[in-house]
Amino acid sequence: MRRRLLLSTLAVAVVAILLLGIPLAYAAHKLVYEEAGRSLDREASSIAGGVGYGLAAHRPFNSALIAREYPGRHISITMPDGRTVTAGPPRRGRVLSATATQGAIRVRVSRPEPEIRDTALRLILLIGSLALLGVAVTVGLAMVQARKLLLPLRELAETADRLGSGNARPRPRRYGIPEIDQVAEVLDRSAVRITDLVVAGRQFATDASHQLRTPLTALSMRLEEMIEAAEYPDVVREEGAAAVAQTERLVAVVEQLLARARHDPTGGAVPSPIDQIITQQVKEWRPSFRKAGRDVRIIGEQGLVGLTNPESLSQIVATLLENSLAHGAGTVTIHTKPGAGSVVVEVGDEGAGIPSELEPRIFDRSVSGGHGTGLGLYLARSLAVVDGGRLELIQSRPAVFGIFLRQAADARLAEERVVMGPA
Repeated sequence: MRRRLLLSTLAVAVVAILLLGIPLAYAAHKLVYEEAGRSLDREASSIAGGVGYGLAAHRPFNSALIAREYPGRHISITMPDGRTVTAGPPRRGRVLSATATQGAIRVRVSRPEPEIRDTALRLILLIGSLALLGVAVTVGLAMVQARKLLLPLRELAETADRLGSGNARPRPRRYGIPEIDQVAEVLDRSAVRITDLVVAGRQFATDASHQLRTPLTALSMRLEEMIEAAEYPDVVREEGAAAVAQTERLVAVVEQLLARARHDPTGGAVPSPIDQIITQQVKEWRPSFRKAGRDVRIIGEQGLVGLTNPESLSQIVATLLENSLAHGAGTVTIHTKPGAGSVVVEVGDEGAGIPSELEPRIFDRSVSGGHGTGLGLYLARSLAVVDGGRLELIQSRPAVFGIFLRQAADARLAEERVVMGPA
């Protein structure tokens, strides 16, 4: 590219210099000859006037004096009596002449044409030298400009290559060239978008693996119960229905994660009966707590209706129960109560609680008090926020978490719709 840029610049410079230099050289050549002719005319007129004045004053004619005053000129003077007087060097070769008359006096002044040609040639050489200097300066500027343009283009190519190889680190450098800076800004924005997509993809994979683990665990427990109760058909049907419900929850979780990956809202909060959701989760998790020698109980006010996505609330409660099973101790208590314009669901146990050093960061991503992934509480809070609620740590030791849901505008109407079903 540098060679093409230099050749194109050189071609433009040469063409421009030729278009200007040739007419200028011709005009300079013509000007030199015209100026030489006018100079000879002035000299001839001056000599004729001087000779006429001298004859009128009866002064003797001095050819040597005229030759000294006009060196390099051949002067031929025709006197009134017809005789011809010459001064200066003799005529040789081609000459440029001018004639002037003063009464009966006729003066002819000649100058060797090679002298005029040499003067014109020197002027043309000067013009040519300036043209060559202009070409040299143009080439130098073209090299500087080529280096100035090629460096950013080379760096932009490296940036584009890094984007293609997966290294989406933006390069904030700018070059002072608007067009190239615009390309650099577009590449930087693309790098940021690619980085966001890569991070979102990794987070989605991590979130999916964590969020799917809970319903899969519950589904496995139901299937184990079905195997153990194979001799009792009623129990098998009940456990099979519970396994189907877990499967439906699993599908809903997958849809929520895919919606988050597309940056779509995962809300869809509707007036939902809190008791049914909590009872269903307690029913699913109680066998696991009993195996660990623990229990889950529900207290508080019944019949509360909150604005939430039932699947999201189920996932939040399941996450809190799973955390309590893994890190807590004793009986888990789920306390439902109305708040100031909200419905509150408190989940707590009788364990040692949350260490003081983890308390400020308990909802941060990848923060765990045990050997977990540190995603459960982070995702649970995210689901609560999407539905317009929030998940807070109410008490550290023993640990008590509170789910705050928006209160339905007309709880009674909401309960009727839930019981009667859609029209």
